[in-house]
Amino acid sequence: MPRVKYAKYTLLDGSTRELVHKIADGSIITRFDKTPVPEEPTDVVCPHFLELKWANGCPYNCAWCYLQGTFRFTGKQPRIKDYDKIAKHVETFLSNGSQPEILNTGELADSLLSENTDNPFSKFIIPTFEKQSKHKILFLTKSTNIGNLLKIGKHDTVILSFSMNALPVAAKWEKAPEVEDRIKAAKQVADAGYEVRIRIDPMVPVFEWEEHYVDLVDRIFGSFVPERITLGSLRGLQSTINNSKDRSWVKFLSERSNWGKKIDTDTRYAMYKRIIDYLKDGYDYQKVALCKETVDMWNRLSMDYKKIKCNCVV
Repeated sequence: MPRVKYAKYTLLDGSTRELVHKIADGSIITRFDKTPVPEEPTDVVCPHFLELKWANGCPYNCAWCYLQGTFRFTGKQPRIKDYDKIAKHVETFLSNGSQPEILNTGELADSLLSENTDNPFSKFIIPTFEKQSKHKILFLTKSTNIGNLLKIGKHDTVILSFSMNALPVAAKWEKAPEVEDRIKAAKQVADAGYEVRIRIDPMVPVFEWEEHYVDLVDRIFGSFVPERITLGSLRGLQSTINNSKDRSWVKFLSERSNWGKKIDTDTRYAMYKRIIDYLKDGYDYQKVALCKETVDMWNRLSMDYKKIKCNCVV
């Protein structure tokens, strides 16, 4: 069986812990640790989660997709890896005795990209996770191909996370299923007993953005209540910008961070605060975190990033 490799990591709260670094060569399971522990107010906050790299690429063509930069030499067309190798690496991880963690299948691919094939990933991987109860698997998607998920009886270790955006933003820059259809799909899997999270990311300050993002929240909560919501704003690594065919979104970026260019601080703050306050006042909902945001922004919103409960962690 493949070897489990460990490393000492400094966590966001300043403590250190020995965690799984990768399984074997890291081609299937590895820890996302590209964001250093923040030290400066402009440093972004991102916990070091585990990736399950079962595939590369995405069938959709969103203008700002960072995979365009990540796979600039090989192309973004989906490529699924060998299932036998995936099984060996996953089984090794699940039996290693480490603390409970989430394995994110959607960092380098849409997690449901293979659901219309003869060998869908969900039917292959979920039964493996259901043999244990410590670790969970996260599916991150813009897809509405949930038919296989609805047929799987036992799914206690599965988390579904749907990426959403304001309707006019999605219509202009996200070449993916319509947001209303994503909400319907999210409701269906939630009704089937899956834990469902939502990412509203990337928020973009288009004309009348406040009205559009409030409308999105109302549409979501008019269908179901997500277990967790993570907010993020438009950002762009230089490699993403360079390889994007439609760069009309870049005009919104004016500040720099250690995770690429961002919308200016005051505008980001206004967007986050409006939606966080609306969730709290309108729906008594406070299970909200930020994605790839700076220490300064967490502080301005009176949120404690050291206790982060975002999309990719337990």
